[in-house]
Amino acid sequence: MTTQYIEVEDAIERPGLRLVLTAGVPGPWGESAKGILAVKGIEYVAVRQTAATADPKLIEWTRQSSAPAAMYESERPRSGWAEILLLAERLKPEPALIPSDPRERAFMFGLCHEICGEMGLGWSRRLGLLAGMPNGGPDSMSWKYGIEEGATAEEADTRTAAILAMLADQLERSGGPYLMGASLRAPDIYWAAFSNLIQPLPPETSPMPDFIRKSYSSWPGGCNANLIALRDRVFKKHLGLPQTF
Repeated sequence: MTTQYIEVEDAIERPGLRLVLTAGVPGPWGESAKGILAVKGIEYVAVRQTAATADPKLIEWTRQSSAPAAMYESERPRSGWAEILLLAERLKPEPALIPSDPRERAFMFGLCHEICGEMGLGWSRRLGLLAGMPNGGPDSMSWKYGIEEGATAEEADTRTAAILAMLADQLERSGGPYLMGASLRAPDIYWAAFSNLIQPLPPETSPMPDFIRKSYSSWPGGCNANLIALRDRVFKKHLGLPQTF
């Protein structure tokens, strides 16, 4: 089973929520957005974005060439992970994925940034996968992830390992079954989606292309068994399997 997409030109004038996704691959930022909407029961239309392309119509509509991007009615584009999360909370407040207590909320957004944000888990893992690739121009992955700014694959792997250790420690400290205790919160969904970059789900539950599976499976540092158990629990109980792209 695959995700059913509409094309950009058909989506622009369509009402409701439209989510631009990279077709055919389990991009962790896109899978996170899908997971958030699934948990909240928010309906959306998937819009096709093709990897490694720059669609002028998509750029004009969403102000960027990549995915994900959430377009709700005639509102501004939302492409950042936090923007999409906050939109989902506004559209359907329950079940709440963001704590109401300001201190807990600040801590939650910190955890999310360490998974999704610049120099976080996904960013650092991508840098590690770019090792040995030539420095390209502004349309290249290496440029977008900071190779031109002196970022290195070695530093990225060290940061990836440190973030994984922090998440494992936080899960233990929380008393479980989730990263922030008894309730599912946004960091649990982000971890579930981004864990494919560390230890991919098996082919029968995540039928990603072979070349992506090989790349994602190359992380040499292993992963805490409790984090993998959390990932499996979130998918089975909240997100559903198999993944579709």
